[in-house]
Amino acid sequence: MTTAQKLAELRAALKRHNLFAYVIPNTDPHQSEYISAHWQTLAWFSGFTGSAGNLVITRDFAGLWTDSRYFLQAETQLAGSGIELMKLNVPHTPEYLDWISEHAPEEARIGLNGQMFSVAGVRNMKKAFAAKSLKVMQVGDLTAETWKDRPAIPGENI
Repeated sequence: MTTAQKLAELRAALKRHNLFAYVIPNTDPHQSEYISAHWQTLAWFSGFTGSAGNLVITRDFAGLWTDSRYFLQAETQLAGSGIELMKLNVPHTPEYLDWISEHAPEEARIGLNGQMFSVAGVRNMKKAFAAKSLKVMQVGDLTAETWKDRPAIPGENI
């Protein structure tokens, strides 16, 4: 499945859930530094394999926010994907929460898989969105239906 097909399916899910945007972080439910293949949703969806990033998809935009360690890698891996590289900590590039706040209409709904964000992260998101009354919505993993050959959750003992 191509990235364009994945974007089309996720955008259809945005419409079904009445969402302005969906956020995919590069993490797992434990906020681990090293994540198993099952939780590498950002890499599967975008093709970007760096260890740091957040992907925001709207009905007409897709952007990947990452830091300078990964600019060259991301440019190469995102080429032709329909996903724009958003370079963190570069003048005139807003953080992803600021970008959403700037582009979303009043009271828009922002979707996420609540397993992938810490409580503090969701609180920070709500605070960033408060001025426009944006709503953070736990809608689960919207990529699960599309990712047919997803690796299993690891079952080994710690």
